[in-house]
Amino acid sequence: MKMTISANIKRLRTAKSITQEELSEAMNVTCAAVSKWERGETYPDITLLQPLAYYFGVSLDELMGYDQERIQAEIEEVVALYREYWKSDYKKAREIIVKGYHDFPNDYLIMHYYMWNLGGDMADNDPEVLLEHKEEFLAICAKILDGCTEESLRLGAHNMRAKILHAEGRTTEALAIYQTNFTDWFGTRGQKTEQLFAKDTGEYYFHVRKNMYELADFAADKLGRSVFFDPTCSIKEKTERALQCGDLLLDAFEQSGEAFFLMLASSFLGRMENDLNYRGGSDEQVIAMMDKNLYAKKMLEELRGKDEPLYHAYDGYSTEAQENFLKYTLSCRARASGGRRGALLNNPDYKAVLEKYKCD
Repeated sequence: MKMTISANIKRLRTAKSITQEELSEAMNVTCAAVSKWERGETYPDITLLQPLAYYFGVSLDELMGYDQERIQAEIEEVVALYREYWKSDYKKAREIIVKGYHDFPNDYLIMHYYMWNLGGDMADNDPEVLLEHKEEFLAICAKILDGCTEESLRLGAHNMRAKILHAEGRTTEALAIYQTNFTDWFGTRGQKTEQLFAKDTGEYYFHVRKNMYELADFAADKLGRSVFFDPTCSIKEKTERALQCGDLLLDAFEQSGEAFFLMLASSFLGRMENDLNYRGGSDEQVIAMMDKNLYAKKMLEELRGKDEPLYHAYDGYSTEAQENFLKYTLSCRARASGGRRGALLNNPDYKAVLEKYKCD
C-alpha cells in the first residue's frame, strides 16, 4: 500500500492553518525539514510519527495515509456502482449516489454526481426541481469552485450555476457564465491536439480523422434533435423524415466507403430512436428506427477494427462501449428493467430485432 504521509502532513497542517515554522517548532526540527517532508523528499524520523499524529489529532493510520487510501477505494467503488446503474436503473443509481453523498459529503466527484442526479442530469432540467434544491446545489458549486482543481468538475459547477440562473429567469446572466468559462468549438482539446502535429505527418492524419468522426457523432446528434423537435411536424412525419435521412446516409457510405457517413447515420438514428422511445413514439416507430440504427452500428463496428482513428473516436465512452459499441447498445436495451425500454421487451417484434443483431 502506497504511503502518502507527505501529502497528509501538508493537508493536515493546512486544514489547521498551521505554518511550516509553527510545525517545525512543535516537532523541534528545522523549517527546511518540514518543507522536505511535504515535498516527499524525506520522511519524518520514526520517533516523530506518534507526536505528529497527536499534534494533528489523528490516528497513525490516517497520518500514514492508510485510512485515506481505504476511503478513496470506497469512493471509487461508489462511483463505479453509480455509473453501472445510471443507464439501466435510474432509481437504483439515485439510491447509490444519495447514500454516497451522505457517507462522503466532501468528495468532489461524489458531490458532482449527486448534484446532477437530483438536478435531472445535464439536459431537460425541470426549473422547479432546480429551484427546490437551489441552496444545496449552490453550496456544492461553491465547494467545488473553491477547492477542486479538476476542470471538468469545475465546469460542471459553472453549468449548474447557469441553469439555476436560467430557472430564475436570469437567462442573460446564465449565458454570460457559458461565454466566460467555456471554450468555443475551435478551442477544444481535439482541435488543439490536431494542431500539435505538422500536417505532413501520420500523427496529424490520425487526429484529423479521429476529430472528424467525433464531430460527426456530435453533429448528427444535433441533426436528430433538430428533426425530432421540429414543431411543424407530427411524430409520424418526423419518423418518416428520419428514416429517409438514415437511408441517404447509409447509401452515401455504400457508394463512397467513407466511414464518416456511417458515423453520421449511427449517431443520428440513435438519437431519433431514443427520442421516439421516450417522447411519444409508437412501438412500431421505435422498432423501425432501432432496426436501422442497429444496422448502422453493426456496419460501424465491423469497420472499427480496420480504422484506428474510428476505433479511438470512442475513447470518451465507457469501457464496455469502447470494446464493442453494437454489443453495448444491445446490452443496454436487453437489460432494461423498467420504463418504456422494459415494457418494449414484452413486444415480440422488438425482441426479434434485438435477436437479429445479437453479438456472439
